[in-house]
Amino acid sequence: MELQIKQHHDFKYVDEGQGPLLLLLHGLFGALSNWQGVVDEFARTHRVVIPMLPVYDMPLTRAGISGLVEFVEDFTKAMQLTEPATVLGNSLGGHVALVYTLRNPARVQRLVLTGSSGLFEDSMGGSFPRRGDYAYVQERVAYTFYDPHVATKDLVDEVFNVTNSNAKCLRIIAIARSAQRHNLTKDLGRIQAKTLLIWGLNDTITPPMVAHEFNRLLPNAELHFLDHCGHAPMMERPQAFNRLLRRFLEPAAATAPVGA
Repeated sequence: MELQIKQHHDFKYVDEGQGPLLLLLHGLFGALSNWQGVVDEFARTHRVVIPMLPVYDMPLTRAGISGLVEFVEDFTKAMQLTEPATVLGNSLGGHVALVYTLRNPARVQRLVLTGSSGLFEDSMGGSFPRRGDYAYVQERVAYTFYDPHVATKDLVDEVFNVTNSNAKCLRIIAIARSAQRHNLTKDLGRIQAKTLLIWGLNDTITPPMVAHEFNRLLPNAELHFLDHCGHAPMMERPQAFNRLLRRFLEPAAATAPVGA
């Protein structure tokens, strides 16, 4: 289905389906469309909600992990999303999901992380995209995926346009630096929600060692790797990603021992 972007007050979002709540959070260079495969699969059985995180236009003084978590809190309040949710986050969105869970444990029933920051990330391959250099941006976007063909022209064009805006670049830099400072190593042990880690075995931004460390530090986590897959498994391996997510969300998963 084509994603329909809705607006409520200052919030733009996708809201599809009915049933248990899935709250999806995209990454720093991400978009609502990054979750297209999850919406297509799960809107038949769940209410899938994706807020558009204000990574490019939030006040510069709030541009960081804390500001984004406050945005998600404000969004869920404005949308009256009161039931405990399964919160999914990719890359920066995973970092936001983790801090949101730490601050609102009663509102998170389950947690799903894929390519999450919070421990370590090699943003854009170790360097920030240079303004005006389309070939360089194309190379860096392709670096996100195992298969560079996943980096479509539309996706590259979107990142290229972002990096050519001074105002947007300032916010991106501020958020990226905030994420690097906001290391969660000492905090993850407090998260009791059952957590599914789906990681690309070929992720070069948050490499497999990061997934293993999340699995070690989160008390109720289970880890699955997808081969031939980079930093955004829900985009690059959507069917395999959805199979793992479906199994995790099944009622039996709530009572099965971790790793069963």
